[in-house]
Amino acid sequence: MASEKSRVLVLGGTGYLGKRLVKASLREGHPTYVLQRPENCMDINKIQLLLRLKKHGAKFIEGSLSDHESLVRAVKQVDVVISALSSSDISTTATQLQLKIAAAIKEAGNVKRFIPAEFCIDPARHVHDLEPAKTLNVRMMDVRQAIVEANIPYTSIAANCFAGYFVPNLCQLGSLLPPKDNKVSIFGDGNAKAIYVDENDIATYTVKTIDDPRTINKTLHLMPPENIRSQNELISIWEKLTGKKYERSTISGEDYLAIMNGADAIIQFGITHNYPIFYEGGYLKSFELKEGDEEATKLYPDVKYTIVEEYLKRYA
Repeated sequence: MASEKSRVLVLGGTGYLGKRLVKASLREGHPTYVLQRPENCMDINKIQLLLRLKKHGAKFIEGSLSDHESLVRAVKQVDVVISALSSSDISTTATQLQLKIAAAIKEAGNVKRFIPAEFCIDPARHVHDLEPAKTLNVRMMDVRQAIVEANIPYTSIAANCFAGYFVPNLCQLGSLLPPKDNKVSIFGDGNAKAIYVDENDIATYTVKTIDDPRTINKTLHLMPPENIRSQNELISIWEKLTGKKYERSTISGEDYLAIMNGADAIIQFGITHNYPIFYEGGYLKSFELKEGDEEATKLYPDVKYTIVEEYLKRYA
């Protein structure tokens, strides 16, 4: 007889990644819950999305991230908690919310796995990045350390680069759509490799870990081999799909960082987050899996992930 599926609570279940996590959890047969927060009761878009998730089979648990007791009550009703709250908030808010969730999980005492809101390039490897990205990575590691100290079983997801933010625009700044004028900026020599992952696949791989003892207290790296591509390769794929030829101009690392001058905090974060992806050989130059790391496509070879060519075809 198959073991009973874990009950899953998704925090931030109406967000960009959160709604995908809810659907992936339901597809895997998990009783899946979304935290219904009173602060969103006047947000018509979130309400409509909640109703659509309900049609898929999701259930709601009332609770507030600012009300510790309600959060503890919510956590006590499930086996697994996934936080899909934004981890790219450069204020201290994101860190404080993750610590509140960890405190509720610790008090509840029943959760067998917590998946915190990381879903990016592994912060453990980027605590020496440029500011302000460095500060955010350090804060995520502070949360991870708090989880460990609280003896909460966890899995961290190193999702690398969300395809939607890098692939359609060929890594260009200022737009998430393909360039219109047949001109593209190349960062460095354009040959640094990065890992681009479809957001639905991020959700699928995340949910696969829920009842998998191989991923407990580890970091799962999402590294689909066909999606480890350089910027030049992305542009060439797009050129082949569209039959267009793009004029390529190079931006040096110094000029790339200069974009931060006078820019708002979000732009500054984006520039310093992306710098190690495109410059100095890229963040994969000396990458090796370490003790405590697992790789998603090797653990779950049955998942048919979306390759970048298929992702780009949506926009051709």
